[in-house]
Amino acid sequence: MRAVVVYESMYGNTHQIANAIGDGLRESFPTDVISVHQAQPHLMKDVDLVVVGGPTHTHGMSHESTREAAATKAAEPDSELHLDADAPGEGVREWLESLGPMTGRAAAFDTRVDMSTLVTGRASKGIAKQLRRHGFDVVVDPESFLVTKDTHLAPDEQLHARQWGQQLGAATIAV
Repeated sequence: MRAVVVYESMYGNTHQIANAIGDGLRESFPTDVISVHQAQPHLMKDVDLVVVGGPTHTHGMSHESTREAAATKAAEPDSELHLDADAPGEGVREWLESLGPMTGRAAAFDTRVDMSTLVTGRASKGIAKQLRRHGFDVVVDPESFLVTKDTHLAPDEQLHARQWGQQLGAATIAV
């Protein structure tokens, strides 16, 4: 078996979570962690599990305008935010739109501010829905990883992500 974790990240939090998920999955089978910009759709056909994640922006997946707003915020003179090296360009939404029919297993995750989902929304729900539309069998419920209001990962979220990756790997083998 082989897995790939595809992520979109603006400030690096989702990138860190994707790496931790990949670490957990590697306990079950070989796993690559790649940015959405590297994830050519044809590469998804040779994997047994595709895990896709991105930041939650305005209740769901990012848009061009929300990515531009995040970049503008990071560029402000007093900002302590730094754009992830893979931030520029299209995001998970556009990548999912570029996929044709697919088969195989998948899972979805997001990062979001540590508040009620009624306030924040969850990108992972939309990601899972799009994965199903393309023919993937989503094997677990979408998962959220939390970020503080000042855009840092909440305590223990990398551990949470690694454990989720371990559970996902075990669940995938059992299916």
